[in-house]
Amino acid sequence: MSQHIERDLDVTNCSRGLWLVKIPKYMREKWAECAGDVGTLKINKVPGKIPSVSYSSNDQILKDSKMPREHKFILHSVKEMTLGVFSQSIPQGSPDAVVPETEKLYMEGQVIQKFECQPVVDNYYINQKRAAVVKAAQPHRKAGFIERPVHVYKPISKHRHNKAEGKKARDDKDKVRDMLYAAFEKHQYYNIKDLQKLTRQPITYLKEILKELCDYNVKNPHKNTWELKPEYRHYKKDEMAADDPSSD
Repeated sequence: MSQHIERDLDVTNCSRGLWLVKIPKYMREKWAECAGDVGTLKINKVPGKIPSVSYSSNDQILKDSKMPREHKFILHSVKEMTLGVFSQSIPQGSPDAVVPETEKLYMEGQVIQKFECQPVVDNYYINQKRAAVVKAAQPHRKAGFIERPVHVYKPISKHRHNKAEGKKARDDKDKVRDMLYAAFEKHQYYNIKDLQKLTRQPITYLKEILKELCDYNVKNPHKNTWELKPEYRHYKKDEMAADDPSSD
């Protein structure tokens, strides 16, 4: 179990009343960037009513910023809560070092009012929101007209992936079979080069499919050509004598 160093708590300001205000993220970021005053807080007291609180940002905050100009404070009850604000003074040294006994703790006061800061929906706020919607709807890229050709990117006729046969993309086997069936409906005999041109498949992959569907002729008159196996043929009688495409 880690040991805790005993420290005294300064309660000089324990009776001081404080406001706890929840502010939007954009406001916190702008306040962190600003070195001077960030705005003006106005408290409007009306007899018999709860005072209304409003906040107006300084011109320095609104410069180069899209945040709303006016904000209102929405009051929330703290009757069932006991909230306090504490601070500590950290002596010079490494923040990872063991907390020295010289460190001091202070109670800055008790929370007596809790607010939520919200933008006022006025014409200024509506115009900002409308501008933000229009900007978000604009495409990141736009097409434009040019007066003359721009020779920045030149088309490439032979891409790297087309140089080597082994890198050719293989189509699905069923798709290649359909292409072969369609080709053999036109001619009965094909050589391997013609079939490769028709299907645009790698030689090794094409031969693998051809061996399943076709017979290879090693004798004349159709030597070195492929034809469908008998079980896959559906030629008409007048088509059986069709020549191979190389003789056309």
